[in-house]
Amino acid sequence: MTATTDIVAKLWNLCHILRDDGITYHQYVTELTYLIFLKMAAETGAEDQLPEHYRWADIRRRQGVEQLTFYKELLIHLGAEGSAQVQAIFQNAQTSLRQPRILKALVEAIDGLDWYSAREEGLGNMYEGLLERNATEKKSGAGQYFTPRPLIDSMVALMRPRAGEYVQDPAAGTGLSGISCSAGAISVSGAHGLCEALAEHDGHLCLGGRPFTG
Repeated sequence: MTATTDIVAKLWNLCHILRDDGITYHQYVTELTYLIFLKMAAETGAEDQLPEHYRWADIRRRQGVEQLTFYKELLIHLGAEGSAQVQAIFQNAQTSLRQPRILKALVEAIDGLDWYSAREEGLGNMYEGLLERNATEKKSGAGQYFTPRPLIDSMVALMRPRAGEYVQDPAAGTGLSGISCSAGAISVSGAHGLCEALAEHDGHLCLGGRPFTG
């Protein structure tokens, strides 16, 4: 079992705790995403994107009702402050948590995981693993919204994308198809040719000046 697989399994087991607070499978990944984002910002040295006093350590050092109240305030605050990316992620963010002990259990569990190993394997793989678990859980009914990586890789292999081509995914979700297309373009066009083609265009990742959209 890889470190990422182990973390995904442990995070998914927290759904039993969340159910005690009335959280559904549909809400589960969303609830985790906000907390994991804040923890990853701390782990990867990216907290300069967040306003001071609204970071992971500020949640962790609080207890009980104060912690839950602060967390709700933090979600609203980050939707209006911080970098443009942070504001986009937390726009209209809210939590369905009602019991302070549930938030405490989540924070402690997330804080105690081996994030160093997960970083080495790729944090995107961890998030994808959570989505896959949610999709394969019959009770969640989310299977129709998740495209497995092997299927995406097969589609990209057939498409053989090249640097300079336009890639559109109307149901982009996590953007995995764009990432796979980028990797596919490297194998077809070569890493040097792709790097020359990469550019920023209206906030989209581009190949030869043409963006991935979705």
